Amino acid sequence: MDIEDLEPRNAVAKPKDLSGWNIEDLEEYIERMRTEIARAEAMIQSKHTVSSAADALFKL
Repeated sequence: MDIEDLEPRNAVAKPKDLSGWNIEDLEEYIERMRTEIARAEAMIQSKHTVSSAADALFKL
């Protein structure tokens, strides 16, 4: 067993301290996060599509 097997695969990132950010920076940060969320949702949809196609293929 490798030491890497004992470490969590997706370590939870420590939340950023936003208290010192100005309003414009916070708004920009929110927009970047919305863009990243949309990208992740698109990837999830793509994976669901591939999974459904594979299920249909192997349910002969």
